[in-house]
Amino acid sequence: MDLIIKDATVVDGSGASGFQADLGLRDDRIEIVGQLGNVPSSAVIQAAGKVVCPGFIDIHSHSDYNLLINPQSESKIRQGVTTEVGGNCGYAAAPIGNQALKERQGHYKENFDLDLDWKTLPEYRRRLEEAKISVNYAPLVGHNTIRATVMGMENRPPSSRELTQMAALTEEAMQEGAFGISSGLIYPPACYAGAPELIALCKAAAGHGGFLSCHIRSEGNRLLEALDEIILVAREARIPLQISHLKTAGGANWHKLPQVFEKIEKAQAQGVQITADRYPYLASSAGLHALLPDWAFEGGKEAQLRRLQDQSTRRRLQKEILANHPEEEYWEKILISEAVSEENQRWAGFTVAEAAAGQAKSPLEFVFDLLLQESMQVEAIYFIMSEKNLLEILAKPYVMIGSDSACRAHYGPLSKGKPHPRAFGTFPRVLGHYVNKEGVLSLEEAVYKMTGAPAQKLGLKDRGLIREGFKADIVIFDPRKITATATYQNPAGYPEGIDCVIVNGAITVENGSHTGIGKGCVLAKGN
Repeated sequence: MDLIIKDATVVDGSGASGFQADLGLRDDRIEIVGQLGNVPSSAVIQAAGKVVCPGFIDIHSHSDYNLLINPQSESKIRQGVTTEVGGNCGYAAAPIGNQALKERQGHYKENFDLDLDWKTLPEYRRRLEEAKISVNYAPLVGHNTIRATVMGMENRPPSSRELTQMAALTEEAMQEGAFGISSGLIYPPACYAGAPELIALCKAAAGHGGFLSCHIRSEGNRLLEALDEIILVAREARIPLQISHLKTAGGANWHKLPQVFEKIEKAQAQGVQITADRYPYLASSAGLHALLPDWAFEGGKEAQLRRLQDQSTRRRLQKEILANHPEEEYWEKILISEAVSEENQRWAGFTVAEAAAGQAKSPLEFVFDLLLQESMQVEAIYFIMSEKNLLEILAKPYVMIGSDSACRAHYGPLSKGKPHPRAFGTFPRVLGHYVNKEGVLSLEEAVYKMTGAPAQKLGLKDRGLIREGFKADIVIFDPRKITATATYQNPAGYPEGIDCVIVNGAITVENGSHTGIGKGCVLAKGN
């Protein structure tokens, strides 16, 4: 054996009760699960009192570019994530082209000195493989990205030719190994797309066994209508649906959760395959520009900036935004997390209300000025959710765990700002807080939501379970000590209690620290 893990409590990812066993690893696979006695091995890990489980699969990740900036994937691998599913919320690194590619090339070159020299999924896959990433990566096709590639930021339905082009890009990427298609219907340019467009693209993905991951059109005031829309899309396209970061946003909508469950479960009973994911926090994270109405994004970035420079347009924007958010305390619930320039980076960790007061401006005047100064590149955290609802969502058997975050680090360019703590703490927070303290889930249920369930959704045949012959993606942790240390003001805190993380048979985290090994691979649908 190359490695033996001795005397472990194995929680195998299936949801079944834990059991005592040894694991024998050879090359990149689990060869034996049982009692190994004195079997010779190159290395032995004593795991008495520890839990051994499959590596966590982050079903909703945004590390597509960050994996090239920091291939170690520090914040994910140290919390036990061995596989990230990328291209979520409609924004994928590939396929991409035309103005959409040019804008991203400019942003990543200027801010990270990263060259985006690909257009297709195989070209992007090669870049990831050359980078020697520390986690496995499973790509999705991005609806927003391919729409921007074919149509730019146009607010209109596609022509038949344009729809054919988008469907062809989707089908080509699926043939090249993508696991499905994602859409962010709340974000441009997919916010300009109707259900018929999404149905057509989903049919192309479904034809190759893919699923639809969707940030639905509204998670707040029109939440129920948005659910009706996406369930219709899934039914018509005959595609399995993954509802991204299921939530009820804003106090006025918290009471809708029973209706949300009712709609999902009724559709499930009618044969629509629906699952969802959620992170264990009460705040969401998005660009500060998410405050703006859809029409403000038409025509691309230059057009957006011109609108913010025009005082009459600002008055129109202000009127619409305040109509949706008339409550004064709303601005106290939005935390600036990151800006591009050093000058405006000082606002990271301040609420919009605090930062605006510091500049003697109204909240919206401050927001407009900041977006203009930063060319729309400002990140924010929105405190909009209910703990009671979160507990009920996590308890649902069809809800998995996803971080909704890119990988970050405590050093280098990805250490900038105050990102959402979910980047560093999602999976240990579930285990330490919602299993150990709240008792919402059993340990076995929580591990299943992080391993077996997402593996099944992705169609992975040899990951997500502790089984003989399966890939050796493994986490070893102390169930009594595991905890997330990341907070909103100090997010770059790595978890405690995770002793070892193994990716494809290679020890990648040892005694809580990264070993520098990059044995992750780019996964392909059907392989």
